[in-house]
Amino acid sequence: MSTMQLQNLVNLEGKQGLVIGVSNARSIAYGCARVFHACGAELAITYGHPRSAAFVQPLAEELECSLVAPCNVEYSEQIDALFDRIRTQWGRLDFLLHSIAFVPRADLCNRVLDCSPAGFARAMHISCYSFIHMARLAAPLMHDGGCLLTVSHYGAEKFIEHYNIMGPIKAALESVVRYLTVELGSSGIRAHVLSPGPLSTRSGNGIAHFDDVIRSAVERAPQHHGVSTEDIGAMAAFLVSDAARWVTGNTAYVDAGYHVMG
Repeated sequence: MSTMQLQNLVNLEGKQGLVIGVSNARSIAYGCARVFHACGAELAITYGHPRSAAFVQPLAEELECSLVAPCNVEYSEQIDALFDRIRTQWGRLDFLLHSIAFVPRADLCNRVLDCSPAGFARAMHISCYSFIHMARLAAPLMHDGGCLLTVSHYGAEKFIEHYNIMGPIKAALESVVRYLTVELGSSGIRAHVLSPGPLSTRSGNGIAHFDDVIRSAVERAPQHHGVSTEDIGAMAAFLVSDAARWVTGNTAYVDAGYHVMG
């Protein structure tokens, strides 16, 4: 998708958004951030580990981010510090994209039946509870309403081979979005799930036989086409825009129609 096409999507001029999960130029978070930026939004982005800063900083410069900060979501104090910086530097927040997920490799590669208690708890904390924590801190900054986005997968709804324990974890995340939709709706805050088809990212490539998963999804999808991170970003930009101000609580599939197949 060209820069001109991105700029013609929606108008996000004057909006300020936080993007969690930019790890490299192939990440879903970066694809979304690139579209947000092209549509005029001012962005803050984070990196999860100090070693990641060297990879994220050049992307932040490209996106003209006014705030770049560490945020390992396993440490609540880092989340709190991030939102303190947003409160001090911006004073408000219009949208949040949460695009992080993690399962210890031993648990991801095993059956759901064999998932360890520690691995399940850690995966739920990083992949699901962190979104609740961020939503709680973001809501008071969304003075004129706003939008909360997180990223899931069709494996939250149906059995997907090799997706294993990540399926139940993403199902919990999707349920959280439905409850936040109701709890925050009267404040003008909307919440959505982005559910992309499989695509090659660092986290996706940790799933066994992921190339086969992508190939199968393209073959079965009604449009017989894969999706890019910028395709996901285009949907995200619409959902955070004023054009979608009366749209909330949705699971927005960006998968060439794969989710309708039995």
